[in-house]
Amino acid sequence: MKRLLSIVASLALIICFLPANGTAQKKQLMMATTTSTDNTGLLDYIIPKFEENTGIELKWTATGTGKALKMGENCDVDILMVHAPASEKKFVNNGFGTDRKEIMYNDFVIIGPAQDHAAIKGKSIKDALQLIKSKKAIFVSRGDNSGTNKKELFLWQSSHIPVPEKERWYIQTGQGMLATINIATERNGYTMSDRGTYIKYEANRKGNPPLKILVEGDAVLLNQYSVIAINKNHCSNARYDLAKHFIKWITGTEAQQMIKNFRLLGKQLFTPNAK
Repeated sequence: MKRLLSIVASLALIICFLPANGTAQKKQLMMATTTSTDNTGLLDYIIPKFEENTGIELKWTATGTGKALKMGENCDVDILMVHAPASEKKFVNNGFGTDRKEIMYNDFVIIGPAQDHAAIKGKSIKDALQLIKSKKAIFVSRGDNSGTNKKELFLWQSSHIPVPEKERWYIQTGQGMLATINIATERNGYTMSDRGTYIKYEANRKGNPPLKILVEGDAVLLNQYSVIAINKNHCSNARYDLAKHFIKWITGTEAQQMIKNFRLLGKQLFTPNAK
């Protein structure tokens, strides 16, 4: 009996020193990011290397930039990876975020059916939108307050065209970029995409997608991505130290080279530009 009690006591002592789940607890970081970094496969490509190098487990939720910023404001995440510079700077100035760093960019493109019934191919952004409006050609908008949606609304306004949100030919999906492109494909319409997600769509269609790039190259179509740590002064539970580790890593040489090397169909989806 004494021997049995001794064994039980020893086992109890061992159990006391084990973590609740029986394994060492990982340091964990939560990120809100855009659908484009998720849809393209970029995060699946680079995050395992971050976890290997740092021992920090990074989980993410992909949504529009507007919702991602709101998640940061509500203290639901520790870090953001987003692409709406004006909104990001306001977020930081309001005390919700800190340590904003640019990490990469690509550009926006207007895509549409190969037959191009609105005849926008090669036109300026302003002329292309005016032609779409005058032809009442189907235009599919994300309509989700994402960085892409914010840019699209800006383009209508800067072209001196009222946003056609009440027009029957203007369809708002409330969904992510890849889903929106697929809806535009079904409707044989036009939409605006970041180039990275378009290349993913192109790869999904084995290099021969129904929708083609028709308008590109304008300086206003630059699409800059940045990371922002959630301000611990605003969210006391934010894992600021872990967020700083990620910012240092994503702006470092190895991660920047991985971003540069990430390709589909031999095409580069994002260009690293951390300073």
